[in-house]
Amino acid sequence: MATFLYKLGRSAFRRRRLVALLWVALLAIAGVGAATASTATSSSFSIPGTEAQKAFDLLEERFPGGSADGATARVVFKAPDGEKMTEAGHKAEVEKAVSELKAGSDQIASVTDPYVARAVSQDGSTAYISVTYKVSSMELTDGTREALEETGTEARDAGLTVEIGGDALQAMPESGAGEIIGVIVAGVVLVITFGSLVAAGLPLLTAIIGVGIGISTITALANVLDLGTTTSTLAMMIGLAVGIDYALFIVSRYRAELAEGREREEAAGRAVGTAGSAVVFAGLTVVIALVGLAVVNIPMLTKMGFAAAGTVVIAVLIALTLIPALLGFAGKRVLGRKARKGEPVSDKPNAGTRWARFVLRRPVTVLLVGVVGLGAVAVPAASLEMGLPDDGAQPTSTTQRKAYDLLSDGFGPGFNGPLMVVVDGGKSAADRTVDAIKGLEGAAAVTPPTLNKAGDTAMITVIPEDRPSSGATEDLVRDIRDQSGDGVLVTGATAMNIDFSQKMNDALLPYLALVVGLAFLLLMVVFRSVLVPLKAALGFLLSVVAALGAVVAVFQWGWLGSLFGVEQTGPIMSMMPIFMVGVVFGLAMDYEVFLVTRMREAYVHGQRPGEAIVTGFRHGARVVTAAAVIMIAVFAGFIGSGEQMVKMIGFGLAIAVFFDAFVVRMAIVPAVLALLGHKAWWLPRWLDRALPDVDVEGEKLQKELARSPGDPDGDRELVRV
Repeated sequence: MATFLYKLGRSAFRRRRLVALLWVALLAIAGVGAATASTATSSSFSIPGTEAQKAFDLLEERFPGGSADGATARVVFKAPDGEKMTEAGHKAEVEKAVSELKAGSDQIASVTDPYVARAVSQDGSTAYISVTYKVSSMELTDGTREALEETGTEARDAGLTVEIGGDALQAMPESGAGEIIGVIVAGVVLVITFGSLVAAGLPLLTAIIGVGIGISTITALANVLDLGTTTSTLAMMIGLAVGIDYALFIVSRYRAELAEGREREEAAGRAVGTAGSAVVFAGLTVVIALVGLAVVNIPMLTKMGFAAAGTVVIAVLIALTLIPALLGFAGKRVLGRKARKGEPVSDKPNAGTRWARFVLRRPVTVLLVGVVGLGAVAVPAASLEMGLPDDGAQPTSTTQRKAYDLLSDGFGPGFNGPLMVVVDGGKSAADRTVDAIKGLEGAAAVTPPTLNKAGDTAMITVIPEDRPSSGATEDLVRDIRDQSGDGVLVTGATAMNIDFSQKMNDALLPYLALVVGLAFLLLMVVFRSVLVPLKAALGFLLSVVAALGAVVAVFQWGWLGSLFGVEQTGPIMSMMPIFMVGVVFGLAMDYEVFLVTRMREAYVHGQRPGEAIVTGFRHGARVVTAAAVIMIAVFAGFIGSGEQMVKMIGFGLAIAVFFDAFVVRMAIVPAVLALLGHKAWWLPRWLDRALPDVDVEGEKLQKELARSPGDPDGDRELVRV
């Protein structure tokens, strides 16, 4: 592989104008496709195999036109202290709002009058209008949203409190701020790392081109493949991350080759042949982690994983072709100021060298501190409770949260999470079901059944006593399912959330086994070792569990919650563990492959195990540190979001990358390798013969180049830039 990539790098360097033109053309074609494609809508959300989905499908079949998948809203009115919503003046204002809503949009399916539907609290202080729409929340037009938001303006002027809840106001979280912060920090870190604006600009430029092609392609194909507006979020985050990382690795190695005195074209070829091999295998591990999301069997997640994996493939191809082409245009400007002036490079050991030597002197101490420290942080993960956030997790300043609190105060906390029970049977079966549910603990109210036109299916609404995300509500859902028979199905947003969380929980171990298992085999091919991949996988698991512990401590227990703007503690988003495994595993293997490949390269070329560790850190520590700081900055930029879910993702990914890069890769990995010595690179002979030799460390390439007539390189010592 190293030989092929070496030739690819030299070819891209020589034909740099053609290569650059091809990538610009691809970006233009993707951009035109995105601009001319019809506007994407929300991707259909389904959870195959769950009871909530079966009930939902049954409703679609038996209650045609009922807009079972439509957006909903509740406009909540509260009278001033000492007054009631049943007073004539207040009643007139509410009925005026009902009329305005009905006339406000052709996407409205139904609007209920609270005085007809008995949607007034017992004390008379609170009333609400229920609104259902014909389309999902992501398909609502701006005009429909504005009409909803303006509802009750006159009622407010008359002294009533008016707040609006439900998923109809739910828009995609504002994206862009986190990415912009990440790009700015990345630029600063790259300038510090390289000491050259040109060298710092190349990874940023190529990452943006790669993300641009990936996101534009996703946008262009959104309607054809039912990708929806949510699919590009993960692709953008991962594409930006790995795009900067991979380009950083290639540029860093290119500068090292120039420092050894090689010509620019030869340096580009060798950089792609060596660091490029690490990029290919690091990219493969990320692709495995993302494509592996298909095992969860939730179509939306599968599409997100495949789309993000496609963006990673683009990032790898750009690193192998566009980077050497742009290096051809950059000339000597890719070097730092001192190197351009021909000033000698200092021979003093850099920080990576000094740290590696410290670890070699005290490997047991470093290993114990790292493992015990992460183990202590991981303890809260044992108390992990998973669920999906509702309006109760919104910031207290939002109208959704205020409406949620008003309904809880006026009607009880369970009113925000009604359960929809679907009975596949006639009136007698429905009546028996109502009686059975009334006898269950945790059910605050049960409505009379509503039959369809055929009279063979009924809908029953059940109001739990507790809030939607509570354990008591989850127990009630299970009790209804256990005691009501096969013909009774429970659905609704609350039940869908419970089933979604359970499905994610059930898929976690198979997903881990698939991703870690395939990556273990891949790393065994890369490192020609059994223990190095095993150590990489175990270290990753330790960092992810520790990160989950930190997430639980902050978002579930409330520790340091005020520091991170956590206004409401509660269960951890059910996607979080699998999401963290997929994203962090890919980035962790990037750092593992780049850092340890340099150690393997030095070891294969004759250095002793301890010397190889120092060599790997001398060349790789600075680059891996820069890459990790960039990723932490990208993810931490999302912590400032007002959305609890986005805040949680940003915090979880940032802390996970911190633990994995600085504790596992920088401390635990060298300590374990120091203790193992030569055994770290042991591979049974039969396995060595069975595994393909991909020559990641470039040993065959070195021999081939050494045999070339006039080759001046020989066995040069690796030089730090």
